[in-house]
Amino acid sequence: MAVSSNLYGNTSEGKEVHIFNISNSNGMTVEIINYGGIVVSLNVPGREGKFDDVVLGYDKLEDYENKNNAYFGAIIGRHANRIEDSVFELNGKEYRLNANEGRNHLHGGLKGFDKVVWNAEIIKNSDGECLQLSYTSADGEENYPGNLDTKVTYTLTDDNALKIDYFAVSDKDTVVNLTNHSYFNLSGHDKGDITEHKVMINADKFTVINEECLPTGEIREVEGTPMDFTVLTPIKPGLASGYEQIIFGKGYDHNFVLNVSGKSIEKAAEVFDDKSGRLMEVYTTKPGIQFYSGNFLEDGIQGKAGARYGKRSGLCLETQYFPNAMKHKHFPSPILRAGQEYRHTTIYKFSVKSV
Repeated sequence: MAVSSNLYGNTSEGKEVHIFNISNSNGMTVEIINYGGIVVSLNVPGREGKFDDVVLGYDKLEDYENKNNAYFGAIIGRHANRIEDSVFELNGKEYRLNANEGRNHLHGGLKGFDKVVWNAEIIKNSDGECLQLSYTSADGEENYPGNLDTKVTYTLTDDNALKIDYFAVSDKDTVVNLTNHSYFNLSGHDKGDITEHKVMINADKFTVINEECLPTGEIREVEGTPMDFTVLTPIKPGLASGYEQIIFGKGYDHNFVLNVSGKSIEKAAEVFDDKSGRLMEVYTTKPGIQFYSGNFLEDGIQGKAGARYGKRSGLCLETQYFPNAMKHKHFPSPILRAGQEYRHTTIYKFSVKSV
């Protein structure tokens, strides 16, 4: 595995941004910029060895800086997903965060981790060279407590897996829930929508949402509903089902309660594309995963390499603590105590299988 870098551009504030190309011995490559830690391309082999870029993205830094971009490929923090009323209570004190989705706080707020320039370093581990990004989120940033030192390490292994290791430590009690927001289309980022993809999610339950896509606190069995992905299941029928949860989310935009122990890296999900033969397996140490079917992508988005994206052009599988967990105390807690180490790993592993 090898890493190279080049200048990608300058932010609107004049900060240099670099692009890092990581390759493995099989010809698979991933490109990442240190603005937002964004995965801008991921070239993966399919049937008959054909390579395609399977993540949505842009050509230009200014498009990633646009406030209306859809978090393509980015690191999400301090807290991924939604916090109701943009407020939480910790140690008897109320913290009112910046609201950026109506009354609610989404994906870290007005300037989350997806909108900052990270320090970048090429380091070596047992798999060879990898990319380590670091960022210190100051006490009070987006109104979160504590100075939070964060590191995210991207490794591309020789078994065609993109491994993302997350680390954080704070000098005050705080909340942390980091994830990656890549949109995958296993046919290729420019090959239409993902409704023919098949998905498996290792979960017997999901967290029910209301009309604002906020978990209500109810945890419901997937059995007998369009939320049942316990075996590889086509996406399209569920999208057309008329099930209340699909209507509320305008498609799939739900957290699934993973059948995991939380003690190691365990399998969370699979995605399979009949057309290309590509299979993506997702492994994580987190208790939940958000399956999002690209419901809010607007038709006609100008993507990279001349592609035009529309609704459902890609899907996300965001490993996470459950959304709105600070309100619902029976959910796994995203609280990180002062001096405690936050360590989590997510792996997206690619292979080819027959139909």
